This record gives sequence, structure tokens and C-alpha cells, in this order.
Amino acid sequence: MTTFSVLLPFMPTRPEHVLPVAALVQHSAATRLWQGQSLILEPHQTFTYAAASGFRVPVGTGVTLMPFRHPLEAALQARSLAVTTGHPVVAGFGPGAAVLQKSVLGAPYASPLTAVREYLTIVGGLLAGQAVEHQGEYFSCRINMGWQPGPPVELGLGVLRPAMARLAGELADVAITWLTPAGYLRDVIVPALREGARAAGRPMPRLAAIVPVALSAPDRDPAELVLAANSGHLSMPHYQDMLRRSGIEVDPDNLAVTAKGVVASNAFVSGDPGELRAALQEYRTAGVDEIVLNITGVCQLYGLPVALAELEAILREVAA
Repeated sequence: MTTFSVLLPFMPTRPEHVLPVAALVQHSAATRLWQGQSLILEPHQTFTYAAASGFRVPVGTGVTLMPFRHPLEAALQARSLAVTTGHPVVAGFGPGAAVLQKSVLGAPYASPLTAVREYLTIVGGLLAGQAVEHQGEYFSCRINMGWQPGPPVELGLGVLRPAMARLAGELADVAITWLTPAGYLRDVIVPALREGARAAGRPMPRLAAIVPVALSAPDRDPAELVLAANSGHLSMPHYQDMLRRSGIEVDPDNLAVTAKGVVASNAFVSGDPGELRAALQEYRTAGVDEIVLNITGVCQLYGLPVALAELEAILREVAA
């Protein structure tokens, strides 16, 4: 059964800013509150603040960036969050764009797949309570933390293209996508996940798709909402490659063209509540286990109260 969750639609500048969204998750049909990487307030601490304020809900990071922390620190943060909230956590990771890798590490990963394999191997071993002895090209760790059991932490990996999806099939509990059309998930990502899982002799990981959504209105241009929430993503080569693979026209020099293609492909879902429900059904049919509603475009252009009201309306519709 496909569940529905909510992405925090902004980067909070103060921890209390997250509370209205956490309250919505706690008192609605939403399964989990997600947050992407933030450079203003660290996501684990934001979630901890919400839990300490009385909003203890399942959470997920989609995704935190590997160059920012060693895998031991990543496992410790994820486990601490699960213990603090008392709920399961999806700890999602990704290598980040090459330009970010160079800015933080001095040079990009020569092999992002190798770096991710090493990172997830260490984090996964630690979260499973195993003694880890790994000497890698990018990450090394030799330690046994001896952690006591706590709420489960699922190991997540951000995937856009087939090679990373196959790796997620081998190692991850959850594959996390962003701005990916339902047809692309069905035809490309799900088969790659299945292939990787089969090769590793393990079940296929869950698929969580972070899907940008908005209700339609006469004064709204869906392409403007796409740009308000995703202009940075549309500028990155790995996102552009994924969009091209899914059949979307990409113009690196004119993001408005790319945004219109995103709308036409239903990678950005808009319409009245019934139309949204029908479009999101395509993600269910494609094999998505958790649809994460991303209303960042509305929040950016019209404010958080409007975004929260729309999320409530959409959640009521999909729950029905």
C-alpha cells in the first residue's frame, strides 16, 4: 500500500519554524516528515527540536550529503534521531553534485558509485550493530559501537539514474527520488532497483518519490512554481541528464523551457484535488511505496499558510 508523506517546504532559519508542518504530519494522514539537506539549520537538530516540542513523528532525510560528514558521524546522527523521536527514521544519503564535492573535498569523487558503496557499507553495518572493518578508497572505518536496539533506522540512497538505482538495490532499504516522472520510475528506476536487489540476493528496497505538487488556480503558472522550488536542481548536470532520459526537453540556457517540460511530463503534479489524486495514482502504479508531497513552490511564492492549507486538502483527497 502506498503511503503519503510531507516534505518541509522551506529551509528554516529558526527551529520553531518547523513546528506547523510537524503538527500537520502528526494530525493528518501523512506518514512521515521529510527534510532535505539544509545549510542554515542542520536537519537532525531541527527534527530533534520538533520532537522536544511535542511533535514526535517519523522523519526522513532526503537526502543529506556525504561530503559533509564521515559515515560514523552519519550513523550516530541517524540513530540519535530515532532514539530522540521514538520513531523510525529514514536516513537518506547522496554524494551531492560534483561542484559541491570539489568545494568541500578539494576534488570531486573520481567514482561516485564507489564512494557511495563505501559510505553505505559503513553506515549500514554500524546501524545493524555490526563490528565494521572497512578500508576504502574514500572512506575507512574500524570500530564496533555496541549500540543497544532502538527504533529502526532505514538506510536510504538518493537515486536519479540506473547505475545508482542498481546500487540502491544492492545496499539500501529505501531508494529516494526527486523530480522524477512516474513513467521514468516505472520503466527505468524500478527495473534497476530490482536488478540490483536480485544480484545481491535481497528484497528490493522501498521506493520513496519526492513529488512537487500544487493546486491549480487562475493566477498560477505551474512552470513558475517549478522554477521557484527547483531552479537549482534544473541547473545541475545530473538532474538534466535524468530529465533527458525521461524524455523531457532540457535547455541549460533557458530553465523556463525545462520547467515547462517538467510540467508536461507530470514530474510536477498540479490541478484540482481530484486531478492530483489521479496523477499521483500513476506513481502508485509505477511502484512507488511512499509519495512525499513537495509543496515548496507554493510556499516560496504564496507563503507557508497557503502551502499548509493546500497540503491538508491534498492529504484529505489522497486519504479518501
